[in-house]
Amino acid sequence: MSFDFSTLAADRILILDGAMGTMIQCHKLEEEDYRGEQFSDWHCDVKGNNDLLAITQPEIIKQIHCDYLAAGADIIETNTFNATTIAMADYDMESYSKAINVAAAKLAREAADEYTAKTPNKPRIVAGVLGPTNRTASISPDVNDPGKRNVTFDELVEAYVESTLALVEGGVDCIMLETIFDTLNAKAAAFAVDTAFEQLGKKLPVMISGTITDASGRTLSGQTAEAFYYSLRHVEPISFGLNCALGPDTLRQYVDEISQIADCLVSAHPNAGLPNEFGEYDMTAEEMAFHIKEWGESQLVNIVGGCCGSTPEHIAQIADAVSTLAPRSIPKIETKMRLSGLEPFVH
Repeated sequence: MSFDFSTLAADRILILDGAMGTMIQCHKLEEEDYRGEQFSDWHCDVKGNNDLLAITQPEIIKQIHCDYLAAGADIIETNTFNATTIAMADYDMESYSKAINVAAAKLAREAADEYTAKTPNKPRIVAGVLGPTNRTASISPDVNDPGKRNVTFDELVEAYVESTLALVEGGVDCIMLETIFDTLNAKAAAFAVDTAFEQLGKKLPVMISGTITDASGRTLSGQTAEAFYYSLRHVEPISFGLNCALGPDTLRQYVDEISQIADCLVSAHPNAGLPNEFGEYDMTAEEMAFHIKEWGESQLVNIVGGCCGSTPEHIAQIADAVSTLAPRSIPKIETKMRLSGLEPFVH
């Protein structure tokens, strides 16, 4: 596929898809559905391994992609949030990581190409997702041993290189580092992506999206939104933004913070509110679109979508709400020394 990401984003606010897990839950799949014929005799339970469905239930995953494209999404994300060897270890499926990434990328590619063919003036983009893994390089898993780690930087790099190569093989247009809660994990992912690009002899655009975990305004590893950006701006991403954890009402101030300092596109795909006592998300499509329309009116964003709890209806409402709004203009940022620990340091 031939397109210029920046040119597309200059014309209008681009629409990202919504939650994959929410849509999979609607199918009420059981253990045998996750296993399929391919893993009918697997030695442990695999229910909940949503990424595996790219192999065992490909028609479901492709249909979800198509539902989001029909709702107006310009960018769809591969169903690979937990498809690294590290996360697949929960199911003893590390050896299937590559196959899952390739299969998921191909499904998203097929869906995107079908919709691009319908409206060639609106090319659909496939973002290959690298999730945060279920381990953290910065924080000890044992409160009694602050120096303990259950993963190393090099282990993360190795896993992310394999996933990146597989996603590119499957036909993605860009790579998205998503739901980042630990900046060191993200640095490992970014290094791995560069390593993979060197091996392939080509580069794809890279999107980065972090997670502010609560009202503290910090990532799980302790950084403010501004410090988080300064930690990763050297990657020169095509877009930088935030997703997950918070709804659009509570995430706004942190999106605004990124918008003021980022010399690239700004993305945001919040949850459909906060989960209720049953772990479900109650924010309606209309309410979510109302908040995100204000973001567009305030010129905070270039790319918007939904995370946990969002559905094609949410995305359709969001797409309609911002359809006539101009995208954020990338500001000219004064050259200064910009460092970061948990807090930003600008001199």
